[in-house]
Amino acid sequence: MNAPRTEIRALNGQPFFVRHWGDDSLPKLLMLHGFPEYGGAWAQLAPLLSKRFHCIAPDQRGFGQSWAPAEVSQYATSKLVADMAALIGDAPVHVLGHDWGAAVAYGLTMFRPELVEKLIIMNGVHPVPFQRALAKGGAQAEASQYIHYLRSAGAEERLAEDNFAKLSTLFSANMDHAWADAATAAAYRTEWGRPGRMRGMLNWYRASPLVVPKVGEVAQMPDLPLDRLMVRCPHLLIWGANDTALLPEATEGLEDFASDLTRVDIAGADHWLHHQQPEAVAEAILDWVA
Repeated sequence: MNAPRTEIRALNGQPFFVRHWGDDSLPKLLMLHGFPEYGGAWAQLAPLLSKRFHCIAPDQRGFGQSWAPAEVSQYATSKLVADMAALIGDAPVHVLGHDWGAAVAYGLTMFRPELVEKLIIMNGVHPVPFQRALAKGGAQAEASQYIHYLRSAGAEERLAEDNFAKLSTLFSANMDHAWADAATAAAYRTEWGRPGRMRGMLNWYRASPLVVPKVGEVAQMPDLPLDRLMVRCPHLLIWGANDTALLPEATEGLEDFASDLTRVDIAGADHWLHHQQPEAVAEAILDWVA
């Protein structure tokens, strides 16, 4: 496996840990991880893309070796997007986001469209179709009940008990985690155990305006600025078909917000598709950008 080059970059005055694969002269692909991962989560996929792209994988705010402020207000989407806009600089790049990384990738595409050449999302959701699915109070709302737990006071301490036993269980719940061998699991626990990181990671959930109704209830759909939430560049959505956390209904109507949308399903994969089937994911990306 190709080892990445690493550096610490100052973004808006704060330190961020960044991994790089591929020659610096190649087109740039910004790779944004989700919860509870870190930039090292791309270690299987990035080398497969590194002949076509200079892959750039930061530990996002609150994760890994990057800046992890304690205040919930520091995790507003606008601040997370500003981090990555600073990392991109002036010239547009391809952006890939998974899970919470997809929220930042969509935010960049909507609010800093001059920075995003093409958008790739893997098992992540646009805010409007996802909030609509949640508000109905059906299967997606039921699958998202864990968000209440992650937002609760003291969740960081409970998840960290017994060498992160509860977080490890949540990470693998109802999904195939055979890819996480002992060394991989130990690396994740090292990142989770850095001071303040568990709080930082959970603050993404606490700062989010997402409304998640309790089981058996429905929620009023928030008033969202739909005309500002458009994806105006080419968009690829790659989906691990066996995901039990994000269901297909969470992407229904995405075409209304992304007129140039391509969907690719990865059979036999779930939410952790970039670990389970990196070759299939890489093929989907390379075929599409070609």
